[in-house]
Amino acid sequence: MATDKWTINDMPEQTGKVTIVTGANSGLGFEVVRGLARKNARVVLASRDLTKGEKALQTLQKEFPGVQLELIHLDLADLDSIRSFVDKFKQRYFRLDILVNNAGVMAIPFRKTKQGFEMQFGTNHLGHFALTGLLLPVMLDTSGQPRIVTISSGLHRQGDLDFTNLYWERNYRRGKAYGRSKLANLLFAYELQRRLKAQGTNVLSLAAHPGYAATNLQTVGAKMEESPFKEKAFLMANRLFAQSAEMGALPTLFAATAPGLNGGEYIGPGGLMELKGYPKVVSSNKKSHDPELAKKLWFVSEELTGVTFEKALTVQR
Repeated sequence: MATDKWTINDMPEQTGKVTIVTGANSGLGFEVVRGLARKNARVVLASRDLTKGEKALQTLQKEFPGVQLELIHLDLADLDSIRSFVDKFKQRYFRLDILVNNAGVMAIPFRKTKQGFEMQFGTNHLGHFALTGLLLPVMLDTSGQPRIVTISSGLHRQGDLDFTNLYWERNYRRGKAYGRSKLANLLFAYELQRRLKAQGTNVLSLAAHPGYAATNLQTVGAKMEESPFKEKAFLMANRLFAQSAEMGALPTLFAATAPGLNGGEYIGPGGLMELKGYPKVVSSNKKSHDPELAKKLWFVSEELTGVTFEKALTVQR
Protein backbone atom coordinates (compact mmCIF):
# COMPACT_ATOMS: atom_id res chain seq x y z
CA MET A 1 0.00 0.00 0.00
CA ALA A 2 1.46 3.35 -1.02
CA THR A 3 1.27 5.98 1.68
CA ASP A 4 2.64 9.01 -0.22
CA LYS A 5 4.52 10.34 2.80
CA TRP A 6 1.60 9.89 5.17
CA THR A 7 1.68 12.25 8.16
CA ILE A 8 -0.60 13.15 11.06
CA ASN A 9 -2.28 15.64 8.75
CA ASP A 10 -3.58 12.65 6.77
CA MET A 11 -5.05 10.95 9.82
CA PRO A 12 -8.85 10.71 9.85
CA GLU A 13 -10.79 12.56 12.52
CA GLN A 14 -11.03 10.51 15.73
CA THR A 15 -13.81 12.35 17.56
CA GLY A 16 -15.89 9.98 19.70
CA LYS A 17 -13.26 7.25 19.76
CA VAL A 18 -11.81 5.92 23.02
CA THR A 19 -8.17 4.86 22.90
CA ILE A 20 -5.53 3.39 25.21
CA VAL A 21 -1.79 3.87 24.75
CA THR A 22 0.59 1.95 27.00
CA GLY A 23 3.90 3.57 27.90
CA ALA A 24 2.27 6.92 27.20
CA ASN A 25 4.38 9.19 29.40
CA SER A 26 7.43 9.49 27.13
CA GLY A 27 9.02 8.65 23.79
CA LEU A 28 6.94 6.97 21.12
CA GLY A 29 3.94 6.49 23.39
CA PHE A 30 3.78 10.19 24.18
CA GLU A 31 3.94 11.06 20.47
CA VAL A 32 1.21 8.54 19.66
CA VAL A 33 -1.01 10.16 22.28
CA ARG A 34 -0.23 13.59 20.80
CA GLY A 35 -1.22 12.39 17.35
CA LEU A 36 -4.50 10.89 18.55
CA ALA A 37 -5.31 13.95 20.67
CA ARG A 38 -4.67 16.24 17.71
CA LYS A 39 -7.52 14.43 15.94
CA ASN A 40 -9.76 14.68 19.04
CA ALA A 41 -9.64 11.07 20.24
CA ARG A 42 -10.31 10.44 23.91
CA VAL A 43 -7.06 8.95 25.19
CA VAL A 44 -6.26 6.96 28.31
CA LEU A 45 -2.57 7.26 29.13
CA ALA A 46 -1.46 3.96 30.66
CA SER A 47 1.74 4.57 32.60
CA ARG A 48 3.81 2.70 35.17
CA ASP A 49 5.40 5.88 36.58
CA LEU A 50 2.57 8.11 37.75
CA THR A 51 4.87 11.07 38.41
CA LYS A 52 6.10 11.06 34.82
CA GLY A 53 2.62 10.23 33.63
CA GLU A 54 1.12 13.22 35.41
CA LYS A 55 3.74 15.51 33.90
CA ALA A 56 2.99 14.16 30.42
CA LEU A 57 -0.75 14.55 31.03
CA GLN A 58 -0.38 18.18 32.07
CA THR A 59 1.76 18.92 29.00
CA LEU A 60 -0.82 17.37 26.70
CA GLN A 61 -3.75 19.10 28.41
CA LYS A 62 -2.10 22.46 27.81
CA GLU A 63 -1.54 21.62 24.15
CA PHE A 64 -5.04 20.17 23.64
CA PRO A 65 -7.30 21.87 26.20
CA GLY A 66 -10.53 20.60 24.66
CA VAL A 67 -9.56 16.94 24.41
CA GLN A 68 -10.46 14.36 27.05
CA LEU A 69 -7.28 12.80 28.42
CA GLU A 70 -6.91 10.58 31.48
CA LEU A 71 -4.04 8.88 33.28
CA ILE A 72 -4.45 5.39 34.77
CA HIS A 73 -1.65 3.43 36.41
CA LEU A 74 -0.47 0.31 34.58
CA ASP A 75 2.58 -1.82 35.30
CA LEU A 76 2.86 -4.45 32.58
CA ALA A 77 5.41 -6.35 34.67
CA ASP A 78 2.68 -7.17 37.19
CA LEU A 79 -0.41 -9.17 36.23
CA ASP A 80 -2.26 -7.82 39.27
CA SER A 81 -1.67 -4.26 38.07
CA ILE A 82 -2.97 -5.19 34.61
CA ARG A 83 -6.20 -6.56 36.06
CA SER A 84 -6.59 -3.46 38.25
CA PHE A 85 -6.11 -1.21 35.22
CA VAL A 86 -8.75 -3.10 33.23
CA ASP A 87 -11.21 -2.95 36.14
CA LYS A 88 -10.77 0.83 36.40
CA PHE A 89 -11.11 1.27 32.65
CA LYS A 90 -14.32 -0.78 32.50
CA GLN A 91 -15.82 1.27 35.34
CA ARG A 92 -15.37 4.47 33.31
CA TYR A 93 -15.71 3.45 29.67
CA PHE A 94 -18.08 1.29 27.66
CA ARG A 95 -16.18 1.21 24.37
CA LEU A 96 -12.58 0.88 23.19
CA ASP A 97 -11.76 1.78 19.61
CA ILE A 98 -7.96 1.64 19.61
CA LEU A 99 -5.54 -0.24 21.88
CA VAL A 100 -1.87 0.56 21.29
CA ASN A 101 0.41 -2.03 22.91
CA ASN A 102 3.45 0.24 22.92
CA ALA A 103 5.23 0.07 26.29
CA GLY A 104 8.39 -1.96 26.58
CA VAL A 105 11.89 -2.41 27.91
CA MET A 106 14.96 -3.02 25.79
CA ALA A 107 18.25 -4.87 26.35
CA ILE A 108 18.27 -4.50 30.13
CA PRO A 109 20.28 -6.50 32.67
CA PHE A 110 18.52 -9.66 33.85
CA ARG A 111 15.45 -8.83 35.90
CA LYS A 112 12.18 -10.60 36.73
CA THR A 113 8.58 -9.41 36.71
CA LYS A 114 6.45 -9.66 39.85
CA GLN A 115 5.24 -13.10 38.78
CA GLY A 116 8.79 -14.28 38.02
CA PHE A 117 8.99 -13.97 34.23
CA GLU A 118 12.10 -12.62 32.53
CA MET A 119 11.44 -8.88 32.38
CA GLN A 120 11.62 -8.23 28.64
CA PHE A 121 9.45 -11.20 27.63
CA GLY A 122 7.18 -10.64 30.63
CA THR A 123 6.63 -6.95 29.96
CA ASN A 124 6.80 -6.67 26.19
CA HIS A 125 4.80 -9.79 25.34
CA LEU A 126 3.05 -11.40 28.31
CA GLY A 127 1.90 -8.10 29.80
CA HIS A 128 0.36 -6.96 26.54
CA PHE A 129 -1.08 -10.43 25.87
CA ALA A 130 -2.91 -10.30 29.20
CA LEU A 131 -4.00 -6.69 28.76
CA THR A 132 -5.41 -7.39 25.30
CA GLY A 133 -7.25 -10.51 26.42
CA LEU A 134 -8.90 -8.71 29.32
CA LEU A 135 -9.92 -5.72 27.18
CA LEU A 136 -11.09 -7.71 24.16
CA PRO A 137 -14.72 -8.14 25.33
CA VAL A 138 -15.06 -4.33 25.43
CA MET A 139 -13.63 -4.03 21.93
CA LEU A 140 -15.94 -6.73 20.59
CA ASP A 141 -18.90 -4.70 21.91
CA THR A 142 -17.62 -1.50 20.29
CA SER A 143 -19.25 -0.36 17.05
CA GLY A 144 -17.18 0.36 13.96
CA GLN A 145 -13.86 -1.38 13.41
CA PRO A 146 -11.73 -1.30 16.58
CA ARG A 147 -8.01 -1.90 16.17
CA ILE A 148 -5.30 -3.48 18.32
CA VAL A 149 -1.80 -2.32 17.36
CA THR A 150 1.13 -4.22 18.87
CA ILE A 151 4.58 -2.67 18.58
CA SER A 152 7.45 -4.87 17.45
CA SER A 153 10.92 -4.07 16.12
CA GLY A 154 13.24 -4.87 13.24
CA LEU A 155 15.22 -6.73 15.88
CA HIS A 156 12.56 -9.44 15.91
CA ARG A 157 14.81 -11.03 13.27
CA GLN A 158 17.35 -11.78 16.01
CA GLY A 159 14.79 -13.53 18.17
CA ASP A 160 13.93 -17.15 18.73
CA LEU A 161 11.60 -19.02 21.06
CA ASP A 162 13.22 -21.64 23.29
CA PHE A 163 10.32 -22.96 25.33
CA THR A 164 12.75 -24.94 27.49
CA ASN A 165 14.42 -21.70 28.61
CA LEU A 166 11.62 -19.17 28.34
CA TYR A 167 12.57 -17.52 31.64
CA TRP A 168 16.24 -17.21 30.57
CA GLU A 169 17.35 -19.05 33.70
CA ARG A 170 20.51 -19.95 31.81
CA ASN A 171 22.67 -18.11 29.28
CA TYR A 172 20.83 -14.79 29.50
CA ARG A 173 21.68 -12.45 26.64
CA ARG A 174 19.92 -9.12 26.83
CA GLY A 175 19.88 -8.47 23.07
CA LYS A 176 18.57 -11.94 22.25
CA ALA A 177 15.97 -11.61 25.00
CA TYR A 178 14.74 -8.36 23.45
CA GLY A 179 14.60 -9.99 20.02
CA ARG A 180 12.60 -12.87 21.48
CA SER A 181 10.06 -10.50 22.99
CA LYS A 182 9.67 -8.63 19.69
CA LEU A 183 9.26 -11.87 17.73
CA ALA A 184 6.60 -12.85 20.27
CA ASN A 185 4.82 -9.53 19.66
CA LEU A 186 4.51 -10.34 15.97
CA LEU A 187 3.48 -13.96 16.48
CA PHE A 188 0.78 -12.71 18.85
CA ALA A 189 -0.46 -9.93 16.56
CA TYR A 190 -0.75 -12.25 13.55
CA GLU A 191 -2.33 -15.12 15.49
CA LEU A 192 -4.81 -12.74 17.10
CA GLN A 193 -5.85 -11.51 13.65
CA ARG A 194 -6.34 -15.09 12.45
CA ARG A 195 -8.60 -15.81 15.42
CA LEU A 196 -10.54 -12.56 15.14
CA LYS A 197 -11.14 -13.18 11.44
CA ALA A 198 -12.15 -16.81 11.97
CA GLN A 199 -14.88 -15.68 14.36
CA GLY A 200 -16.09 -12.96 11.98
CA THR A 201 -15.51 -10.15 14.48
CA ASN A 202 -15.23 -6.46 13.66
CA VAL A 203 -11.89 -6.07 15.48
CA LEU A 204 -8.56 -5.88 13.63
CA SER A 205 -5.10 -6.80 14.91
CA LEU A 206 -2.07 -5.13 13.35
CA ALA A 207 1.61 -4.66 14.19
CA ALA A 208 3.98 -1.75 13.72
CA HIS A 209 7.57 -0.78 14.37
CA PRO A 210 9.17 2.67 14.65
CA GLY A 211 12.49 2.03 12.92
CA TYR A 212 15.37 3.72 14.69
CA ALA A 213 13.78 6.52 16.68
CA ALA A 214 15.47 8.68 19.30
CA THR A 215 13.85 7.84 22.64
CA ASN A 216 15.01 6.91 26.13
CA LEU A 217 14.38 3.22 25.35
CA GLN A 218 17.96 2.70 24.22
CA THR A 219 19.54 4.17 27.36
CA VAL A 220 17.55 2.39 30.06
CA GLY A 221 19.82 -0.66 30.11
CA ALA A 222 22.94 1.48 30.42
CA LYS A 223 21.39 3.40 33.30
CA MET A 224 20.39 0.20 35.09
CA GLU A 225 23.94 -1.13 34.95
CA GLU A 226 25.30 2.32 35.87
CA SER A 227 27.40 2.70 32.73
CA PRO A 228 27.73 6.42 31.82
CA PHE A 229 29.95 5.50 28.87
CA LYS A 230 27.30 3.27 27.27
CA GLU A 231 24.60 5.82 28.01
CA LYS A 232 26.58 8.57 26.27
CA ALA A 233 27.30 6.29 23.32
CA PHE A 234 23.59 5.57 22.83
CA LEU A 235 22.73 9.26 23.13
CA MET A 236 25.36 10.12 20.53
CA ALA A 237 24.06 7.43 18.17
CA ASN A 238 20.55 8.78 18.60
CA ARG A 239 21.67 12.29 17.67
CA LEU A 240 23.64 11.12 14.64
CA PHE A 241 21.50 8.37 13.14
CA ALA A 242 17.99 8.21 14.59
CA GLN A 243 14.83 9.88 13.38
CA SER A 244 12.67 11.83 15.81
CA ALA A 245 10.19 10.18 18.14
CA GLU A 246 7.47 12.09 16.29
CA MET A 247 8.46 10.39 13.02
CA GLY A 248 8.89 7.06 14.80
CA ALA A 249 5.29 7.27 16.00
CA LEU A 250 3.86 7.56 12.48
CA PRO A 251 3.79 3.80 11.68
CA THR A 252 1.79 3.19 14.86
CA LEU A 253 -0.64 6.00 14.10
CA PHE A 254 -1.00 4.75 10.53
CA ALA A 255 -1.77 1.22 11.75
CA ALA A 256 -4.26 2.58 14.27
CA THR A 257 -6.21 4.91 12.00
CA ALA A 258 -5.48 4.68 8.26
CA PRO A 259 -8.41 3.52 6.10
CA GLY A 260 -8.05 0.45 3.93
CA LEU A 261 -6.18 -1.85 6.30
CA ASN A 262 -7.62 -5.34 6.72
CA GLY A 263 -5.78 -6.64 9.78
CA GLY A 264 -2.60 -8.66 9.90
CA GLU A 265 -0.47 -5.93 8.32
CA TYR A 266 2.91 -4.86 9.69
CA ILE A 267 3.65 -1.14 9.35
CA GLY A 268 7.12 0.40 9.50
CA PRO A 269 9.22 3.24 8.07
CA GLY A 270 9.64 3.17 4.30
CA GLY A 271 13.27 4.32 4.18
CA LEU A 272 16.53 2.41 3.86
CA MET A 273 16.47 -0.80 5.93
CA GLU A 274 13.25 0.48 7.52
CA LEU A 275 15.28 2.66 9.89
CA LYS A 276 13.66 5.95 8.96
CA GLY A 277 10.92 7.36 6.81
CA TYR A 278 7.20 7.62 6.33
CA PRO A 279 4.98 4.63 7.14
CA LYS A 280 4.19 1.80 4.77
CA VAL A 281 3.30 -1.89 4.91
CA VAL A 282 6.51 -3.86 5.46
CA SER A 283 7.39 -7.54 5.88
CA SER A 284 8.62 -9.59 8.82
CA ASN A 285 10.67 -12.77 8.86
CA LYS A 286 9.38 -16.25 8.08
CA LYS A 287 9.45 -17.34 11.71
CA SER A 288 6.99 -14.62 12.70
CA HIS A 289 4.44 -16.09 10.26
CA ASP A 290 4.75 -19.68 11.52
CA PRO A 291 1.19 -20.60 12.63
CA GLU A 292 2.28 -23.63 14.66
CA LEU A 293 4.85 -21.60 16.57
CA ALA A 294 2.22 -18.91 17.15
CA LYS A 295 -0.29 -21.45 18.49
CA LYS A 296 2.28 -22.87 20.89
CA LEU A 297 3.21 -19.39 22.12
CA TRP A 298 -0.49 -18.60 22.52
CA PHE A 299 -1.10 -21.69 24.63
CA VAL A 300 1.96 -21.02 26.80
CA SER A 301 0.98 -17.35 27.20
CA GLU A 302 -2.49 -18.30 28.40
CA GLU A 303 -0.99 -20.77 30.86
CA LEU A 304 1.50 -18.24 32.23
CA THR A 305 -0.87 -15.27 32.50
CA GLY A 306 -4.11 -17.04 33.36
CA VAL A 307 -5.82 -14.95 30.66
CA THR A 308 -7.77 -16.78 27.96
CA PHE A 309 -9.42 -15.36 24.84
CA GLU A 310 -11.67 -18.32 24.11
CA LYS A 311 -14.85 -17.07 25.80
CA ALA A 312 -14.67 -13.64 24.13
CA LEU A 313 -13.95 -15.07 20.71
CA THR A 314 -16.64 -17.76 20.75
CA VAL A 315 -19.56 -15.52 21.73
CA GLN A 316 -21.91 -15.20 18.77
CA ARG A 317 -22.28 -11.56 17.76
